[in-house]
Amino acid sequence: MRSTGTTRRGALTATGAFALGAVLTGCGDDDKSTGRNGPVRTEAEAVRVERRLRTAAAHTAALTLAHYDLATEAHPVLAEGLAPLRTAVREHTKALAVKGRKAAAPPAPGPVSADAKAAVRELAAAERRRADAHAEALLTAEPELARLLASVAAAAAVHAYLLTELAKETSS
Repeated sequence: MRSTGTTRRGALTATGAFALGAVLTGCGDDDKSTGRNGPVRTEAEAVRVERRLRTAAAHTAALTLAHYDLATEAHPVLAEGLAPLRTAVREHTKALAVKGRKAAAPPAPGPVSADAKAAVRELAAAERRRADAHAEALLTAEPELARLLASVAAAAAVHAYLLTELAKETSS
């Protein structure tokens, strides 16, 4: 593959800056009994909210991982370029999973475009949706989970950017 002009250092710097901004925005009262601006939560409620958020986030990540698998199966030429991003999404899925529970496999995300360039653009859109979903979950997450979600959302946003650049250099 041809270089996109985006260096690994640049991508990591962008990821770190986005994550730092998200974490700093989420900094504040670390009292586990309160929501961001919501009512006081009991410990049991906080556990239920975290479990629900983790389950939804892990499902979103697993769905994106399935999309990577389908794209790689449909277009083996993309496998090498997508491998590092797919590995990161798999790690995100593990990190977000509810401890002690095996995540249910999500339904397949649907057919992948027969055109390799379009398939990469579809993956970029899936990563943008994943970033948005994780960022939305920040609003109700407890501080520790919010930091994890912010990091994963930042990574998904960087993946979307890198996939958009990859689509530009992928032949149809």
